[in-house]
Amino acid sequence: MTTWVLLRGLMRESRHWGEFPHQLQKVIGDDDIVCLDFPGNGALFKQSSLTTIPEMAKHCHQQLQAKGCEPPYHVLAISLGAMVAVAWAELFPDELASMVLINTSFAPHNPFYQRLRPQNYPRLIRTLLFGTTQKREALILSLTSQMTDQSAKAAIIDQWIHYAREYPIKRSNILRQLRAASQFQAPKLAPKTALLLLTASQDQLVDVHCSQTLAEKWQAPLHIHPLAGHDLPLDDSQWVIKAIQEWRRDVFGDKAFDVA
Repeated sequence: MTTWVLLRGLMRESRHWGEFPHQLQKVIGDDDIVCLDFPGNGALFKQSSLTTIPEMAKHCHQQLQAKGCEPPYHVLAISLGAMVAVAWAELFPDELASMVLINTSFAPHNPFYQRLRPQNYPRLIRTLLFGTTQKREALILSLTSQMTDQSAKAAIIDQWIHYAREYPIKRSNILRQLRAASQFQAPKLAPKTALLLLTASQDQLVDVHCSQTLAEKWQAPLHIHPLAGHDLPLDDSQWVIKAIQEWRRDVFGDKAFDVA
C-alpha cells in the first residue's frame, strides 16, 4: 500500500479538491489519499504562511511523518502545489515515487507574463487584498474554471464562501504565498522521480506554454486539455484520472490503473 499526496495552490485548501479525491480513490483501490494544507490555509489558517517553496516542501514532509505515512509517496499537485512537489523531490529525492503536476509554472523557464497573465494583475491584486469574500471567491472561480453551468457555478461559489468564512485567510498570508511563488527557481535538471505534466489550453491564469516548455526541458510526457481552465480537476476530473491511468499503465505496468 502506498500513499497519494494531493497539494492545492495559492490560497486554496484541501476541501477545494471537491469530489476529486473520492473519484481518484475508486481507481487506486486500497492506496491511501492524504490532502495536505499549507500553513495559512484551511485547517492551518491561524498559522503564518511560509515565505519560500522549499519551506513548504519541508512542512509536507513533516506533516506526513506526524501522520505516520511512510514513503515513497505519489504526489498530485496543482499550480503552487506543483512547485512545492518539485522542491520536495529535490530536498527528499527518495521520498517521491511519482509526481503529476497540473498547470504549473517555474522561473526561470518562462517569463513572468506567461507565468501569470498580466491582464489579471489589477483585478487579482484589488480583489484578493481588498475585496469581499464573495467577490474574491467569484473572481477565483471565473479565472480558474471554464465551467458554463451557471447553477453549478453558483453552488461552488457558495461552498467556497463557506470554506473561506470557516477558515479565513489573512491578507498577510496571501502576500507571503505570492512572494514564495514569485521567488521560486526550478532546478535545471528534471526530478529523478517519474513525472507527468497536465495542462489546459484555456487556462486564464497560467499560459499553456509554461507546461510545454517544462515538458521539453525535462523530457516529460505532457497532456493538454483543449477546453478546461486552470483548475483542471474541477473542470474535467475524469480526463485527469484517465490521463493518470494511461501514464501509470505505460510507465509502471500498474494493473490497478487499467483504463476502464
